[in-house]
Amino acid sequence: MPHIHLSKINTKSAKGFNKEKTKAKTVKLLEELDDLQNLLFAESKHSVLVVIQGMDASGKDGAVKNVFGKLNPQGVLVKSFKAPTVEEQSHDFLWRIHQHTPAKGMIQIFNRSHYEDVLITRVHKWCDDKTAKLRMSAINDFEELITTHSNTHILKFYLHISKEEQAERLEERIKNPQKQWKYNANDFKEAKLWKEYMNAYEDCFNYCNKIPWTITSADNNWYKEYLIASELHKLLTSLKMQYPGLKK
Repeated sequence: MPHIHLSKINTKSAKGFNKEKTKAKTVKLLEELDDLQNLLFAESKHSVLVVIQGMDASGKDGAVKNVFGKLNPQGVLVKSFKAPTVEEQSHDFLWRIHQHTPAKGMIQIFNRSHYEDVLITRVHKWCDDKTAKLRMSAINDFEELITTHSNTHILKFYLHISKEEQAERLEERIKNPQKQWKYNANDFKEAKLWKEYMNAYEDCFNYCNKIPWTITSADNNWYKEYLIASELHKLLTSLKMQYPGLKK
């Protein structure tokens, strides 16, 4: 796999995609995903782990709400990983992650994930490069474990927002009363470390790619949601699931 350079990847919608037509396609995909999720739950042979990563204001919460929020909540779980607690820090870094992997029939969403332990930790020098490489190797083993032993299918999305779009969205959190609850002064400090974060993310993409990443252009929310819904639809369709018959 060639080295990924985020600076060379477009953050806006691809040419040829009409906003209204694409939104209509997303609606149709979500209708079909509702049926596919029901089939996933009923058959209970597979599970899906969706990893959503991205810079602050890249639209992670919006993706969860507008794509997965349309599905039956009985079959979808969302976990947002914050700074580890004292108890979590007393274990290996994947301990708190593993207990939230999906059971068969379920879709589990990680809004931020195990990758934070090789992202923010590296940017702030809480984790040196040697430790980070060991952690990335452990992440590869962890993802292979749940894939091969639990029949879990993993989709990994990086929401690729531009520095300029991020700045606009962070400013909106100050001005828009409906979004002021999202305001965090620390987000502006983290934004100043853009280059360091891009380097850390590129390392993730290139060292943890046994299960490929989908670099998802995220400046246009309607396009981002279409891409995520499309990938999930493609995965669930490929499983060739069937409803179980009457129990004997």
